[in-house]
Amino acid sequence: QVQLQESGPGLVKPSQTLSLTCTVSGGSITISYYTWSWIRQPPGKGLEWMGVIAYDGTTYYNPSLKSRTSISRDTSKNQFSLHLSSVIPEDTAVYYCAATIEYYTGTYSPSSFGSWGQGTQVTVSS
Repeated sequence: QVQLQESGPGLVKPSQTLSLTCTVSGGSITISYYTWSWIRQPPGKGLEWMGVIAYDGTTYYNPSLKSRTSISRDTSKNQFSLHLSSVIPEDTAVYYCAATIEYYTGTYSPSSFGSWGQGTQVTVSS
Protein backbone atom coordinates (compact mmCIF):
# COMPACT_ATOMS: atom_id res chain seq x y z
CA GLN A 1 0.00 0.00 0.00
CA VAL A 2 1.25 3.45 -0.86
CA GLN A 3 2.08 6.06 1.75
CA LEU A 4 1.41 9.77 1.29
CA GLN A 5 2.78 12.84 3.07
CA GLU A 6 1.64 16.42 2.62
CA SER A 7 4.00 19.38 2.93
CA GLY A 8 3.71 23.12 2.54
CA PRO A 9 3.21 26.38 4.42
CA GLY A 10 0.78 26.45 7.31
CA LEU A 11 -0.11 30.11 6.86
CA VAL A 12 -1.10 31.90 3.66
CA LYS A 13 -2.24 35.49 3.24
CA PRO A 14 -5.53 36.36 1.54
CA SER A 15 -5.31 36.77 -2.25
CA GLN A 16 -2.12 34.67 -2.42
CA THR A 17 -1.75 31.18 -3.90
CA LEU A 18 -1.75 28.17 -1.60
CA SER A 19 0.66 25.48 -2.78
CA LEU A 20 0.98 22.04 -1.21
CA THR A 21 2.95 18.97 -2.25
CA CYS A 22 2.19 15.32 -1.64
CA THR A 23 5.14 12.94 -1.62
CA VAL A 24 4.26 9.34 -2.42
CA SER A 25 6.25 6.29 -1.34
CA GLY A 26 5.67 2.60 -1.83
CA GLY A 27 4.57 2.95 -5.44
CA SER A 28 4.86 5.17 -8.50
CA ILE A 29 2.29 7.89 -9.21
CA THR A 30 2.27 6.65 -12.81
CA ILE A 31 1.21 3.12 -11.94
CA SER A 32 -2.01 2.05 -13.62
CA TYR A 33 -4.76 2.76 -12.54
CA TYR A 34 -4.09 4.89 -9.49
CA THR A 35 -5.51 8.38 -9.14
CA TRP A 36 -4.26 11.02 -6.72
CA SER A 37 -6.60 13.50 -5.08
CA TRP A 38 -6.63 16.54 -2.85
CA ILE A 39 -9.36 16.76 -0.21
CA ARG A 40 -9.91 19.36 2.48
CA GLN A 41 -11.91 19.74 5.66
CA PRO A 42 -12.72 23.23 6.95
CA PRO A 43 -13.21 23.57 10.70
CA GLY A 44 -16.57 22.19 11.77
CA LYS A 45 -17.45 21.01 8.25
CA GLY A 46 -17.28 17.85 6.21
CA LEU A 47 -14.70 16.63 3.72
CA GLU A 48 -14.60 18.37 0.35
CA TRP A 49 -12.99 16.72 -2.66
CA MET A 50 -11.01 19.32 -4.63
CA GLY A 51 -9.51 17.57 -7.61
CA VAL A 52 -7.53 14.63 -8.94
CA ILE A 53 -4.62 13.80 -11.21
CA ALA A 54 -4.68 10.33 -12.68
CA TYR A 55 -1.79 7.96 -13.40
CA ASP A 56 -1.77 9.20 -17.02
CA GLY A 57 -1.65 12.89 -16.02
CA THR A 58 -5.31 13.64 -16.70
CA THR A 59 -6.87 16.09 -14.23
CA TYR A 60 -10.41 16.68 -13.01
CA TYR A 61 -11.62 19.33 -10.61
CA ASN A 62 -14.55 20.04 -8.32
CA PRO A 63 -16.67 22.46 -10.37
CA SER A 64 -17.06 24.78 -7.40
CA LEU A 65 -13.26 25.21 -7.17
CA LYS A 66 -12.22 24.68 -10.78
CA SER A 67 -11.51 28.32 -11.57
CA ARG A 68 -8.96 28.56 -8.72
CA THR A 69 -7.50 25.04 -8.60
CA SER A 70 -4.63 23.41 -10.42
CA ILE A 71 -3.03 20.02 -9.78
CA SER A 72 0.35 19.10 -11.25
CA ARG A 73 2.90 16.34 -10.79
CA ASP A 74 6.64 15.72 -10.83
CA THR A 75 7.16 12.11 -11.79
CA SER A 76 10.93 12.32 -11.17
CA LYS A 77 10.20 13.08 -7.50
CA ASN A 78 7.06 10.94 -7.27
CA GLN A 79 5.10 13.97 -6.08
CA PHE A 80 1.92 15.76 -7.00
CA SER A 81 0.96 19.29 -6.02
CA LEU A 82 -2.07 21.46 -5.35
CA HIS A 83 -2.23 25.14 -6.26
CA LEU A 84 -5.24 27.15 -5.04
CA SER A 85 -5.21 30.77 -6.14
CA SER A 86 -6.81 33.89 -4.69
CA VAL A 87 -7.32 32.31 -1.30
CA ILE A 88 -9.80 33.69 1.22
CA PRO A 89 -10.21 32.95 4.94
CA GLU A 90 -12.87 30.35 4.08
CA ASP A 91 -10.11 28.28 2.46
CA THR A 92 -8.75 27.62 5.95
CA ALA A 93 -8.84 23.85 6.39
CA VAL A 94 -6.92 20.65 6.94
CA TYR A 95 -5.73 19.55 3.51
CA TYR A 96 -5.25 15.88 2.68
CA CYS A 97 -3.83 14.01 -0.26
CA ALA A 98 -5.30 10.59 -0.96
CA ALA A 99 -5.08 7.73 -3.43
CA THR A 100 -7.54 5.35 -5.03
CA ILE A 101 -7.71 2.90 -7.92
CA GLU A 102 -11.22 4.11 -8.75
CA TYR A 103 -11.07 6.26 -11.88
CA TYR A 104 -12.95 9.52 -11.66
CA THR A 105 -16.48 9.22 -13.06
CA GLY A 106 -17.94 12.43 -11.72
CA THR A 107 -17.83 11.98 -7.99
CA TYR A 108 -15.79 10.52 -5.17
CA SER A 109 -16.82 9.70 -1.62
CA PRO A 110 -14.36 9.54 1.28
CA SER A 111 -14.74 5.77 1.30
CA SER A 112 -13.32 5.67 -2.25
CA PHE A 113 -9.82 6.32 -0.95
CA GLY A 114 -7.68 3.52 0.42
CA SER A 115 -4.65 5.62 1.31
CA TRP A 116 -4.50 9.04 2.96
CA GLY A 117 -1.83 11.41 4.11
CA GLN A 118 -1.95 12.58 7.71
CA GLY A 119 -3.24 16.00 6.67
CA THR A 120 -1.76 19.46 7.01
CA GLN A 121 -3.41 22.52 8.55
CA VAL A 122 -3.49 25.61 6.34
CA THR A 123 -4.74 28.91 7.74
CA VAL A 124 -5.58 31.86 5.52
CA SER A 125 -5.05 35.04 7.46
CA SER A 126 -3.31 38.38 7.17
